[in-house]
Amino acid sequence: MEEGQWRTARRLVREARRVIALTGAGISAESGVPTFRDAGGLWRSYRPEELATPEALARDPRTVLEWYAWRRSALAACRPNAGHRALARFFLRRGEAGLVTQNVDGLHTRAALEEAGDASADPALPIELHGAVGRDRCDGCGTRFPAEPLGDALPRCGACGGLRRPDVVLFGEPLDAEVLDRARELAEQADLCLVIGTSAVVYPAAALPLATLEAGGHIVEVNVRRTTLTDAATAAVRGEAGTVLPALLD
Repeated sequence: MEEGQWRTARRLVREARRVIALTGAGISAESGVPTFRDAGGLWRSYRPEELATPEALARDPRTVLEWYAWRRSALAACRPNAGHRALARFFLRRGEAGLVTQNVDGLHTRAALEEAGDASADPALPIELHGAVGRDRCDGCGTRFPAEPLGDALPRCGACGGLRRPDVVLFGEPLDAEVLDRARELAEQADLCLVIGTSAVVYPAAALPLATLEAGGHIVEVNVRRTTLTDAATAAVRGEAGTVLPALLD
């Protein structure tokens, strides 16, 4: 780790009044979270772009819901790692939410609940830009439910009868405007944006660090490799989030 970058990153974290953290798949890879293309068996004959779309859900809901049931079972064996936990402790101490994630695995939420114990986990609960696999949402009225095992019949909403589907943003669907507005507001108000485990190429999430920069703030990047955002960062710390974040934030 380059010592000058590390010292700068530590100073920026220490001096920042308002911090936002944007996380991507890199932080969860350390927890063993499988990617779209890690699935075996039946799913090898499908591309994710063929399953995770509104069109596929309408055409063949059973297959799409079975794929998401597989993803839920795979995630059940994963645990928040030291990076998730360090972020949870950091925002619990600050007493204000500032965590935005592109991940749908729910590990930030689990870390927040576990680290908070009997206290409120709200300050460390993430804004989930792409939703969460562990929840259901009615495709008709939008009501959200805890996920339930997939049975013989397709799951239906008790209020309107619509199909219950995973509460995630499918390919071709827009992000929830209210969720995105909350994330943008945090980014514009922050004087430091921590960008962790993301290549920063998927928009609109990739625009959040730039919003902090344009407002006069700084970017600290934590990643195992160089990204398109590295040149814009005031400090770029190389390493896995589970190793870097406890030392950087605790």
